Amino acid sequence: MENLVNIFVKSIFIDNMIFAYFLGMCSYLAVSKTVKTSTGLGIAVIFVLGFTVPVDFLLQKYVLAEGALAWLSPSLADVDLSFLSFIMFIAIIASMVQLVEMIIEKFSPALYSSLGIFLPLIAVNCAILGGSLFMQEREYANIAEATSFGLGSGVGWFLAIVGIAAIREKIKYSNVPAPLRGLGITFIITGLMGIAFMSFMGIKL
Repeated sequence: MENLVNIFVKSIFIDNMIFAYFLGMCSYLAVSKTVKTSTGLGIAVIFVLGFTVPVDFLLQKYVLAEGALAWLSPSLADVDLSFLSFIMFIAIIASMVQLVEMIIEKFSPALYSSLGIFLPLIAVNCAILGGSLFMQEREYANIAEATSFGLGSGVGWFLAIVGIAAIREKIKYSNVPAPLRGLGITFIITGLMGIAFMSFMGIKL
């Protein structure tokens, strides 16, 4: 249990998808104009990462990895389908995003309209694919660890986009120099938030 909490907390603060790896920046910058839309997209990202990472873990362990098909037949013990990882991971992600899109359209049409094209673009959000690839690279021992990492990564992305959205809403009333208005000041604030999150690297977990 302690290891799961460790993975969860580390993926939120230390290995944050936005501030540590700058993954998913397109949606982060485009949708973070209001807290409401940022919250909706952030929750959607948590949902997608929370499901796709463990599903991709099972796919990697029992289908794609070298020797993973041995449970089907001893003759398949030498089969290595790892070259299909990218396309299979993206297929799983696209399926989950389609499901999220249908749910949001059904229960919150206003949020669906405000998110616009950026909701289906979660399918090509590099933070989502990055979560599965980091899971594969770090070779987590079981599905619980993979799920903890996926949810933590989603929560970290959620905190990043809601945090910057709250700041951008307030900064509208500030006297920002004309050349820095819009994305200019947003990039500066993102850098400062990234430095702030680096302070968590000193935590011993």
